[in-house]
Amino acid sequence: MDTASLRAFRTDSRTMVRELGFLRDQWAPAGIAHAQCHLLMELAHAGQLSPGDLAERLRSDPAVISRSVKALMAKGLLQAQADPADKRRRILALTEAGMTVVRGIHDDADSQVRQALAVLDPGSQQRVLDGMQLYAKALRRARLQQELRVRPIRPGDDPAVTALIRTVMPEFGASGPGFAITDPEVDGMYEAYQAPRCEYWVIERQGRVVGGGGYAPLSGGDGRTCELRKMYFLPELRGLGMGSQLLQRLLQGAAAEGYRTCYLETLECMTRAQALYEGAGFQRLEAAMGDTGHFGCDRWYARSLEGVGAPA
Repeated sequence: MDTASLRAFRTDSRTMVRELGFLRDQWAPAGIAHAQCHLLMELAHAGQLSPGDLAERLRSDPAVISRSVKALMAKGLLQAQADPADKRRRILALTEAGMTVVRGIHDDADSQVRQALAVLDPGSQQRVLDGMQLYAKALRRARLQQELRVRPIRPGDDPAVTALIRTVMPEFGASGPGFAITDPEVDGMYEAYQAPRCEYWVIERQGRVVGGGGYAPLSGGDGRTCELRKMYFLPELRGLGMGSQLLQRLLQGAAAEGYRTCYLETLECMTRAQALYEGAGFQRLEAAMGDTGHFGCDRWYARSLEGVGAPA
């Protein structure tokens, strides 16, 4: 998007903020600051949360949340009790008065949005709703991606990568003989991928390995075909667009190593993975290639690496 379009978009965003009244100090009907309204609505949605959980969900400073909690408790809108699992930790919930205020906030906001959408035809209304949903998802995805780091595997990563593989594969029924989970390399991923024409990359979040994937020569292949291997993500990483990023990096690396074709094996039940592969240009095969020993897999794909650019 060019700069002019970005600036126009931001102008529209500021107009929306003004028209919704978010620049006013508080929500007038209850005399509550807008940040406190968000806090109450988050609690209403979750049922109960600790102050720390609230700070994380609202992307706010814990000290700010603490002051808001104190003010709302003084108004009789919140109540606190000790966490049964940890007496040092407080759990917050709405009082009946707090629930009444939240209902009022929703009614007021619903009315405001309904009046605005009413001036549009049904098709335009749907485009607005779809666009808002897409933008909200994009904002969250972009923020979470900033917490992630993609890097080559290191010797100290072995326990985390082994745990990743042995956590994710059984989730899709890929455990036992005939699946990659039983490969000897699973217990020593770093050493395995120091072999010639191999690579394995991990995705790290706040010092934790949350995903990874690599390639190596296809066992029993022609020397010009690599196999995409052990590309798995923990649930917290899925849906953030990192699959496409990592896959592109691996394809570029494989092409730079001189491979002509990339092959992979997967399972029918792994529908999101198949959508990722097909979106990246992989074509479905009728039978397995090479001699991987993964007879438990029932879906096979390959794509040409011709024209794949070098890694940045």
